[in-house]
Amino acid sequence: MFIDNLALTEALLLFAAAVLTYTGIVAWWGMRKNNPETVKHAIRGSAVPVGGIGLSAVVLGLWSEMVWPYPAAMGGYNILFDDITLIFGIVMVTFGVAAYLQLRLQYVGILAFMAGAVTILYGWTAYGMNYTKEPFDFLLLYLGFGVAGVFALPATTLVDYYLHNVAKSDTLWRTASPLATKGRALGATRAVQGLGVPATGTPEPTEPATLRFRLPVYFELIILAFPVFMALAGLAAWWFLGTTIPGHLTPGKTP
Repeated sequence: MFIDNLALTEALLLFAAAVLTYTGIVAWWGMRKNNPETVKHAIRGSAVPVGGIGLSAVVLGLWSEMVWPYPAAMGGYNILFDDITLIFGIVMVTFGVAAYLQLRLQYVGILAFMAGAVTILYGWTAYGMNYTKEPFDFLLLYLGFGVAGVFALPATTLVDYYLHNVAKSDTLWRTASPLATKGRALGATRAVQGLGVPATGTPEPTEPATLRFRLPVYFELIILAFPVFMALAGLAAWWFLGTTIPGHLTPGKTP
């Protein structure tokens, strides 16, 4: 019996893209405002929905791999769809667990990088062999998630660096001192003050200098690359889902 689960798989991709895009943007904004708590809450808050999506994809992928629910005429479509569904699910479950337990994310990033590279390879191969009725749309879908997976490695590495180094040091990337005073704020000391300046007395304090957190441009671009490509992948999944449902829900077809 042929059971068509393609639309469900595409819906899971769309759900994951929406959650991860939002999580990436919130995490970037938290780092931009130098608020590590916002970053932590964004990542941990995504653990349950991403883990649920991943678990569903793992179950669906394993079932599809074992029963091969596609007609014989579709040949290697089980490899094309089911392999990636299972790999996608494994990455999502791993991220969900790491996010919930607040573990370092760069190890999930390594897994996502390899999964993304494999996804790109599958998509390009399928496009070259003219698989599916919409080979170009299929290529965009696989490229979107594949590139997002590749950028997950540098993005998670920088997030780890921020949470475990920058946020704890409380000194990096700051451009002013909160204890600045007249004279000392300009780097003046008794050794460099001019003649005639009294050596006694305490410098008159000024208002504390405003601390400004400067996120390096390269840091922002790398962090933002992940949600941007994930959003593009979500748009591709939405488009692909929109073309799949009408073609698979034929009039008069019984469930």
